[in-house]
Amino acid sequence: MASTFGKLPHGEILQRISRSEHFQSGSFKNLEHTEMLAPDSSYFKMAIKYWQKPNSIRPSSPIPSAKIDLNSLDANVPQYIWFGHSSYLLLTSGKKILVDPVFSGYASPVPFAVQSFEGTDVYLPEDMPDLDILLITHDHYDHLDYETVIKLHPKTKTIIVPLGVSAHLLSWGVPLSKIIELDWFESKEVMKDLDVTATPTRHFSGRGIQRNKSLWCSYVLKIGGYKVFVGGDSGYGSVFESIGKKYGPFDLAFLECGQYGDDWPFIHMRPEETALAAKTIGAKSFVPVHWGKFILSMHPWNDPIKRVLVASKELKLNLQVPKIGENFSFTGSGSVDGWWNFQ
Repeated sequence: MASTFGKLPHGEILQRISRSEHFQSGSFKNLEHTEMLAPDSSYFKMAIKYWQKPNSIRPSSPIPSAKIDLNSLDANVPQYIWFGHSSYLLLTSGKKILVDPVFSGYASPVPFAVQSFEGTDVYLPEDMPDLDILLITHDHYDHLDYETVIKLHPKTKTIIVPLGVSAHLLSWGVPLSKIIELDWFESKEVMKDLDVTATPTRHFSGRGIQRNKSLWCSYVLKIGGYKVFVGGDSGYGSVFESIGKKYGPFDLAFLECGQYGDDWPFIHMRPEETALAAKTIGAKSFVPVHWGKFILSMHPWNDPIKRVLVASKELKLNLQVPKIGENFSFTGSGSVDGWWNFQ
């Protein structure tokens, strides 16, 4: 289990962190003031709610999914495959980019907690093609999975992480030569036809008791002729307006839409805020992620997609809702066939 936790930044990594303007008094800070909990909430109240959780937070039947041969896909054709929660594979301009893969079947330090929904684990690390980029948004267990990284890094050319997250990877045996670490607003031409810029989110980090020792990011990807926004985890805030003005509009955006709660309204978006964020950054199409695989909140498992669908129609947005495991075009219209309409 000790390996699963990873390592806190130290040595040269900590020295670089200390030079970041976003690292103050021993930890990273959000650009706007962000409380972890609502003013009238407490961890005690949250614990009581957890033990009174409704059955609707877990689907009553297996999640519908598809499985295709990922190695047979043409990486020159702009497309993506969603694997549930915040894991997805992007293909375009000959590049294969995998975001926040969690294929172990759980999103916690131990296998018996935060287990994935039945039907969502149709893909394993062994099913992934050779990767140009493994892109990690932050170090929480539902985004950075020890078992998955161990199996994937040998078939990955480059791993891009927020500042400080390299400490985990190095402790897991990932070669330093494979790792690119970015601070907010830092850009890197990773390879021909691929520029990556790390951008802020309104969130936090940490795999143990200590928080915010590494950074949390979203990313702006310029891939060939496309601009893609990888949203990571974020509460709604001014970050979306600033990102939209500086980097938008976007051909495609992946935005969190799930695991929200009244007790933590500033670090995760409600579905209506997800739709508003898509409009604010100028997303021509957007995909709601961070739902459909794990229980990390008390809302009904399919509440996120039902609410964001209504909000997207009101704002006249092109919402894409792929089934887990199917390939979907960057420029396609919304695949809304109601596969989530069961309890």
